[in-house]
Amino acid sequence: MGSVSSNGPLTTNSERNMPRIKGITARDGGLGVKMAYLFTRRSLVKLTGRNPERMLEPMEMLAYSPALMNAYGKVEQAAANARKVDRRLSDLAELRAATLVSCEYCIDLGSQVARNRSGLTDEQLLALPRYADSDLFTEVEKVVLDYTTAMCRTPVEVSDELFSRLRQHLDEAQIVELTFLIALGNMRGRFNLTLGIGSAGFSEGMVCALPVKASEPA
Repeated sequence: MGSVSSNGPLTTNSERNMPRIKGITARDGGLGVKMAYLFTRRSLVKLTGRNPERMLEPMEMLAYSPALMNAYGKVEQAAANARKVDRRLSDLAELRAATLVSCEYCIDLGSQVARNRSGLTDEQLLALPRYADSDLFTEVEKVVLDYTTAMCRTPVEVSDELFSRLRQHLDEAQIVELTFLIALGNMRGRFNLTLGIGSAGFSEGMVCALPVKASEPA
């Protein structure tokens, strides 16, 4: 796996280990696999403005089980179409989840999405590990990040007090959507980490959020 440098950018693909399992290429997959790859690539290019070579590695693993790949694709599409929560809040939450799991692929992609779609600055990306003490985030953003942090602990530690604070800013439908997106981020991260999927290059040469080290308080 690659790593994140002190100023943020992730390592390039040539500097990290390869995945533990060789992915299914478009040439070796069936028509359904080829179409899924095409749709995923187009979606990620539109989302990030970048077209790195290794962007499809998670899908190339899922292609070993086309049924799972298709089901997962529908979940991701539903998540992409979720609109109840302000996009900046959900992007922040998903990126925070990625840093807590320390998934390089997710941090790489999430940093570029947060920058490209939600306008997060380099200063905000680098301040994310210490958001609670930063004046770069609003009150509601800090509550959402607190909620994300508590959800990502093992075991989950979402207190009644924290949930009550979240209710002051979001309605029930928004809370359910946000909770699902954070949980989905955890699933992505653990899947990618276990199979050795590292950064793809979405944020190559730019600042990325930093993973939260195990020794640091979440």
